[in-house]
Amino acid sequence: MPSVSRAVSRPVLRTSLALLAGTALAAPLILSAPVAAGGAAAPYTVSALTVTVHTGDRTCPVDVDLYRPRGVDAAHPAPAVLTTNGFGGSKADGSTDAIARAFASRGYVALAYSGLGFGRTGCPISLDDPGTDGTAAGRLIDLLAGTRTADDGTRIDYVTKDRPGDPRVGMIGGSYGGAIQMATAAVDHRVDALVPLITWNDLGYSLDPNNAGRTRDVSGPVPGAYKYQWTNGFFLIGEAQGLLNPGLDLSRTGGAGCLHFVAPACRIKRLLDSRRYPEGRTEEMLQYVRSVSPVSYLKSVRAPTLLVQGEADSLFNLNEAVATYRTLRAQGTPTGMIWQSWGHSGGIKDPPKGELNLAKGNLESSYVGQRILAWFDRYLRHRTVTGTGPAFAYYRDWATGRSAYATSSAYPVGGSQRLYLSGDGMLVDNRGKVASGSREYRNLPVPTSHSETSLAGLIGFPDMPPYDIKGTYLDWTSAPVSGGPVDVVGAPKVTLRVDSPQAERVQNSSDAADKLVLFAKLYDVAPDGTKTLVHRLVAPARVPDVTRKFTVELPGIVHRYEPGHRLRLVIAASDAAYAGNRGVKRVTVTSAPEDTGVLELPVTEGVLP
Repeated sequence: MPSVSRAVSRPVLRTSLALLAGTALAAPLILSAPVAAGGAAAPYTVSALTVTVHTGDRTCPVDVDLYRPRGVDAAHPAPAVLTTNGFGGSKADGSTDAIARAFASRGYVALAYSGLGFGRTGCPISLDDPGTDGTAAGRLIDLLAGTRTADDGTRIDYVTKDRPGDPRVGMIGGSYGGAIQMATAAVDHRVDALVPLITWNDLGYSLDPNNAGRTRDVSGPVPGAYKYQWTNGFFLIGEAQGLLNPGLDLSRTGGAGCLHFVAPACRIKRLLDSRRYPEGRTEEMLQYVRSVSPVSYLKSVRAPTLLVQGEADSLFNLNEAVATYRTLRAQGTPTGMIWQSWGHSGGIKDPPKGELNLAKGNLESSYVGQRILAWFDRYLRHRTVTGTGPAFAYYRDWATGRSAYATSSAYPVGGSQRLYLSGDGMLVDNRGKVASGSREYRNLPVPTSHSETSLAGLIGFPDMPPYDIKGTYLDWTSAPVSGGPVDVVGAPKVTLRVDSPQAERVQNSSDAADKLVLFAKLYDVAPDGTKTLVHRLVAPARVPDVTRKFTVELPGIVHRYEPGHRLRLVIAASDAAYAGNRGVKRVTVTSAPEDTGVLELPVTEGVLP
């Protein structure tokens, strides 16, 4: 194993450490705290196994825990549930272990394993690549099928089979443990059911989002604004695996300057850190990150899939789940989608009362947990009378108890309502009220807006309130809501035209980083003037062409604007959690009744002011 001094001298790691200086992001990322073991009275036994698999171009020892319910044997088989860790975890972390125990206690054979590059499992981190991570998971399905043995000769002959070599198996897990499910199902059609929680559709969008001019699922035509805080936090956790797990198998050594990531991932990280998007290299980046993302292989996923995404999540926002949902539904894959309260941006350690808590395994006592049990009941136990629930459900923080979740037979829900951007800074409900006028802002060499310190909420650190510095943003504010609340469920959109001579002069250069970057976001302004940035979400946009109108799709939200509250749309020049503009660029927005910007909101209840 490389020495510590060698590890910290690697160029990419050194760059990440420098970028993280002064932030709270160097703390370890574990998705939940460890929980107590099931104890002697647990209705299952647990066996630790090693299963060596050949995948990609490497041989990887995979660290596995096998949970066998009491009374399950060859004469009395049971379906299986396969689960693995989120990024930075292992088979032993609180959520992974708790998931396995929860299903084993309900009569499922459970197999929890440390993903490639984590815990005591060898090989570099390869970002849930279907050809590598998915193939490795397929070898574990062979173990459940009884067609291969663990390294110590253990053979499993007590998993329900639909045919020889085809065990009945479902997968569940969150974040990194969510994408692996779709990667596995794409290359191994023996998987019978999936429950991916809080995961991605397109890793290019997740780490470098562009919400302008969307042309493919969540992705815009050019790279967006580098989400460097999240990316560097995860990168450091990945590179630290050798320190966290002494004596690691050397098969996990990475390449291209990284200790524990595969070479293509390392090169992409270096390109992102450069803050440049040259032709050729940028296309290579997009091709690679999409190749390890569901967006590129969902066409091969046929297993019924229950998507669970978090409303409080600036890493993998609701739009990513929507893109996956639409693709799967369009091709006939049975699919449901739930928007729960918690995601990566706080609350994951301590979800609201009544919400699914993976570390506690409270399946029966939470709405999401009940839906998961029903999903596996239907597709793993083949109980055809079990209802799997509505196509779409979403959590409402203004409701309580059983009514916290609203449901629908389809997505989207509600209807679209419009507000218009007036030249006097107002949001008005028809074009006739638009005042003619122009306003401008410009960016500075340093960030002047703050939405969040990424990872702060996840690891329990306090964060400062969001802010925007005068002269570096424009805002438009509605009249107060009246006559009842306004509920917004879905992804708002803003279409506008800007004028920026500095951006226009350089936007056709061979480096896409010269294009204009802006950040769109929605506030809720209370009667006393208190501002709330809804879930601290922003929509970075790298404008393809400033001479044309463009549309920015904001992250999906579920939010109630109470009577007396106002909606405020902000277009900001920067955000401290993202890389921004190259050079100072003045931006002017002009409004006139016949030609002005439009804000569209998906409203399920009430009328916009």
